[in-house]
Amino acid sequence: MLVRCIKRQIALANAKNLILGLTCFSSPLTRSAGMSSMAEKKDVDNDKPITRVLFCGPHFPASQIYTREYLEKYPFIQVDDVPLKQVPDHIGNYDLCVSKNMRFDSNVLSRAKQMKLIMQFGVGLEGIDIDAAKKHGIKVARIPGDATGNAASCAEMAIYLMLGLLRKQNEMQISVKQKMLGEPIGETLLGKTVFIMGFGNIGIDLAKRLKPFDVKIIATKRSWPSNSVVLNSKDFPTQNGVVDDLVDEKGSHGDIYEFASKADIVVCCLSMNKETVGIVNKPFISSMKKGALLVNIARGGLLDYEAVVQHLESGHLGGLGVDVAWKEPFDPNDPVLKFKNVVLTPHVAGVTEHSYRSMAKVVGDVALQLHAGKPLKGIELVN
Repeated sequence: MLVRCIKRQIALANAKNLILGLTCFSSPLTRSAGMSSMAEKKDVDNDKPITRVLFCGPHFPASQIYTREYLEKYPFIQVDDVPLKQVPDHIGNYDLCVSKNMRFDSNVLSRAKQMKLIMQFGVGLEGIDIDAAKKHGIKVARIPGDATGNAASCAEMAIYLMLGLLRKQNEMQISVKQKMLGEPIGETLLGKTVFIMGFGNIGIDLAKRLKPFDVKIIATKRSWPSNSVVLNSKDFPTQNGVVDDLVDEKGSHGDIYEFASKADIVVCCLSMNKETVGIVNKPFISSMKKGALLVNIARGGLLDYEAVVQHLESGHLGGLGVDVAWKEPFDPNDPVLKFKNVVLTPHVAGVTEHSYRSMAKVVGDVALQLHAGKPLKGIELVN
């Protein structure tokens, strides 16, 4: 380990700077901008400056860990992470930034003097002022969920939350502690109507996985390109690459109240923007069947907190399963957790080995493309 680290330092800097670069002896998992951006490293091949990648904040740590591992053999790419509060002080030294849950307003973006690209380790870009980024000459991008396994991971989490609510996960734990057998009485997915609100990549993957449960699937999206969903799948009957019968009833945004009234389970798969913030509000939940379940694996801000709590207290809402919260990290003392029919997970729907390794490769490849001055591939630019 020591020999390898010394060889790497010699390759990255002149011998007189070796002591300055001794941060390599510390764990790469704890390396931060304050520790490793001091040395003016150069590309050993062409004397170009090092391309620097910044991950913002401590949450979702596997994102930077896996990206560092992927780029370990490329000494001319440096990957750092800093606490959220320190990002504005360090961002001016970086070429590429992975935002995670950092808020990028015009003030922060104005400090990113050499930034070429800000991207999300996933799809959500609601924390980035895209217009301000464009003004400062910074590209903004997301990683498409269908290509990395992120959408599949989120779809599986949605089913996990559905089953947890239907089989009364919290009450089962109570029965275990009290040494009770045969309680509680749960329900099955069999025969249920599931409303997928937002039929994008996650919604499609969710529908594919729900079909074997013999449920009725209804879904809404802004616009439908055709009467069928185009997919490459061997699991469903196809004709000219079109999957038939994946959705039993399709609607537009204007149909969400009608669809909510038909569903036993509503699953939020929407992206969050100014049009969808708080869309699951008091009128929406009131339109749901009494006792219906609500699942959210998209963004916490889609749900009106007060409306959700009110309908849990009244018993109108039969259960709540969320992987995302109104404020994150989630407050473990939040009153919503007093309800037995609430299942909460810590924003881990997309956090699987498969999806995070795949997304780390995308970030690493983009860093290499930036360094080489090549066109950016594998991401979806939004400005």
